[in-house]
Amino acid sequence: MIRQRLAERIYPTQPLITTQRIIDTLFPVARGGTACIPGPFGSGKTVLQSLVARHSSVDIVVIIACGERAGEVVETITEYPETMDPRTGDSLMKRTIIVCNTSSMPVAARESSIYTGITMGEYYRQMGYNVLCIADSTSRWAQAMRETSGRMEEIPGEEAFPAYLDSSIKNLYERAGLIKGPDGQVGSVTLIGTVSPAGGNFDEPVTQATLATVKTFLGLSDERAYKRFYPAIDPLTSWSRYLDQMRAWYSENLSATWVEDVKAAHDLLHRGDAIYQMMQVTGEEGITMDDFLTWQKSVFLDMVFLQQDAYDPVDTSMPLERQKSSFELVKEIIETEYAIDDRDEARDFFTRLISLYKNLNYSPDDSAEYVRYLREIRELVDSKRVKLAEAGEEGPG
Repeated sequence: MIRQRLAERIYPTQPLITTQRIIDTLFPVARGGTACIPGPFGSGKTVLQSLVARHSSVDIVVIIACGERAGEVVETITEYPETMDPRTGDSLMKRTIIVCNTSSMPVAARESSIYTGITMGEYYRQMGYNVLCIADSTSRWAQAMRETSGRMEEIPGEEAFPAYLDSSIKNLYERAGLIKGPDGQVGSVTLIGTVSPAGGNFDEPVTQATLATVKTFLGLSDERAYKRFYPAIDPLTSWSRYLDQMRAWYSENLSATWVEDVKAAHDLLHRGDAIYQMMQVTGEEGITMDDFLTWQKSVFLDMVFLQQDAYDPVDTSMPLERQKSSFELVKEIIETEYAIDDRDEARDFFTRLISLYKNLNYSPDDSAEYVRYLREIRELVDSKRVKLAEAGEEGPG
């Protein structure tokens, strides 16, 4: 007797396009992969997950409100039917499932809500759909397990969480994946869990167990949120293991050097932060002019590419094609050698450049404003670009 294989798990090789630049470019999530968004209160988790749910390249979105405040759940239920789906032009609610479970509901219901939502996602995945499950938040789900475990008088683990917390979190995220069914259809469940560590402490057990499981970590920073840098994803602590995994897809669809270019941009952010920390001790005069320009370039990259206005009709969502052209322009600007010898001149140059580029981000594709700002950016860059003769690269003769 030949046993028919019911499903085959496939290795994820394509990204989930969220249209959020910092995610799609620096810290991608694979379609059928896993990610977590930990962050303190007020760091923008709810707005970010709403943007991801609205603009991601999936067929169905399952939002699991696990132990959420009733006001947030009511707001979600009220807003989604009135929000236009950018993919279909219809109501966003028509492809969204919301599992409602407020903090006033029983602990057992809070624990089961996560499993209810992921089971729904698996059901549609078997039908060949691409599903995005957003669990908000897994911290309250773990707290429900802790309370249930305590009532059952089980042996507690760290911070009174059950000893099986780590395995429970791993079992949950392992249910995500890319599946090929017996009929040949391929479906996926991408699971993104938000974590609410008390006081923004990423060393607590739920966050640590989640980090050991997921392959993309989008850590929200209270400091960046305070500066109004949104999305408040900290580029210095966040990471993605999918960048190298999806190298072949990037090479075929974007550019052959895409992964290396992204890593170089990430390295620039780290170098810029190291220079900034040195400036806090020595002042601007304590660093070289080259280091000062490197820091200005890292600030430019952060301000114009990593930040995105969720309430601007154009900048709220950037398709991958425009992300590619924008990143290539940013790469050209930060790799250019500038004939600037004065710190005040450098500061004025990059301030003007940031202002022009933000206006470019707010301009629709191929509009008159887009063309004008793009021209002004190139003219400003060319005005300070080091000429060959200045660099000592004179021709023969």
